[in-house]
Amino acid sequence: MNAVIGYGGIAAFFLVVIGILEATKKKSATFSEYATAGRSFGSWFSAMAFLNTWLPGTGFISFAGFAAGFGVISFYSLVYSLLAVVLMFFLARPVYDWGKRHDLRTQADLLGLRYGSRTVRVVAAVIGIVASFPWVILGMQSLALVFKYLSFGHVGATAAVLLGITVIGVRQIWTARFGMRGIIISDMVQGIVAYVIGTIIMLGLLTWLITNGHGFDKLPASHYSLPGPGSPLGPLYVSSLILTGVLGGWCWPDIFVRLFTANGTATIKRSAVLAAPLMLIFATALTLLAMAATTLPGVDTAPDNVWFITAGIGGVGLVTLAGICVVAATMGNIGANLQALGTQAANDIVGAALDVRITDVRIGRIAVVALTVLAALGAFATVGVGSGLIVLAFISYQGISQLAPTLLLGIFWKRGTAAAAVVAMVSGFVTAIVLQVLYPLSIPWLGGVTSGVAALLVNTAAYFAVTFLMPMSAAERARVERLFSRQSADDATRATAPAPAAATPARTI
Repeated sequence: MNAVIGYGGIAAFFLVVIGILEATKKKSATFSEYATAGRSFGSWFSAMAFLNTWLPGTGFISFAGFAAGFGVISFYSLVYSLLAVVLMFFLARPVYDWGKRHDLRTQADLLGLRYGSRTVRVVAAVIGIVASFPWVILGMQSLALVFKYLSFGHVGATAAVLLGITVIGVRQIWTARFGMRGIIISDMVQGIVAYVIGTIIMLGLLTWLITNGHGFDKLPASHYSLPGPGSPLGPLYVSSLILTGVLGGWCWPDIFVRLFTANGTATIKRSAVLAAPLMLIFATALTLLAMAATTLPGVDTAPDNVWFITAGIGGVGLVTLAGICVVAATMGNIGANLQALGTQAANDIVGAALDVRITDVRIGRIAVVALTVLAALGAFATVGVGSGLIVLAFISYQGISQLAPTLLLGIFWKRGTAAAAVVAMVSGFVTAIVLQVLYPLSIPWLGGVTSGVAALLVNTAAYFAVTFLMPMSAAERARVERLFSRQSADDATRATAPAPAAATPARTI
């Protein structure tokens, strides 16, 4: 009977989301509308879409487990998240203006325009897809844990993964059909459940823990310390996590495309103001709850299960609600990820390889389906990983942050060249991979910096070196000047301005 309640709750929530999508469906007339939702959504939708992508279901699993296992160091994710929201203000205007004026669909598309290079576009797209894939697997693993817990002992780990893959696979039917418009609309529903109802549950559980002998004074001293001089991780470890988080935050393809779905620059800025306090309250509540629950039986041996172990205090009904919160956050994150990666694969790899501008929505749908299948295989291959999945998140941040110098310097500095961008991204990504293999956590002889930060030093040095050693031609300087000088043009001018040939090939499919 308990399993019927648990699985019934998930089914009911799933049907509500699908019902809303069907009730609000609108077919995308063009590939651009499919990829950017017609650049039509307001600030509340944009804020909730950002949250439902930024705060994935694995936050309830891996990040909560990290807090339960290691304590205050886990607040690093809150710090870099809030700093990333601040960065949204500075990115809003140039990204939205260029995106609307030149019909940009993806992050890689924007970089291809800025540097006037198909090679830059392809390299950025490949790095974005490779680095983002662990997050999709994390999301599917989060669903597996949900189905395992809500079966109340009737479903094993392998069957739970298969159930999670099946559910997200079915959910992707609507992602593929409705594109980014469907993602944004469902994000509002899923966000309310995951971050509003979820926060209420957290505060209630936290109150119960503190009043029933599980206060913060019960935690070991190690939970209140950060790595310092002489520690195995090194004094710069936490700073490295924050730095890669801030710089890598807007390098995620699924996060970046949020800037293209809003209906204006002011909307993006307002959505940041709305998202920041919601994120602060949610992330703080989850971290404190996980820390306070450390003394509950079973948390020490399975910290990734802390959310469900704590929810068990309230019985079957509360565990079911806790599971629905994870599903809500996971569906939003996986859906947005696969939609963005599928669009990027179609637009910036297939389109760039064939030297065409993709206009057929079916190509995007095929790419989304193909990536969903690959992600499902990845989730099944990691079925035996019972805890410590946070490591996948750390690794992916080391890789995605290697787009940061090319992206941020390209947007805010005119002199960077296509050659510099390619050399920087490739050298940084390769360095990050090599150092990650040699030093999985931190690099002792560099004070504890992570592989990503060390690679960023190589990356940024390469960017400046190539830029100054191989400066732009006069023609390229003129093109970039025109691009930046038109950045503040009014809406009418932006709408009628022709896109450069490098960014919009004449042929389309």
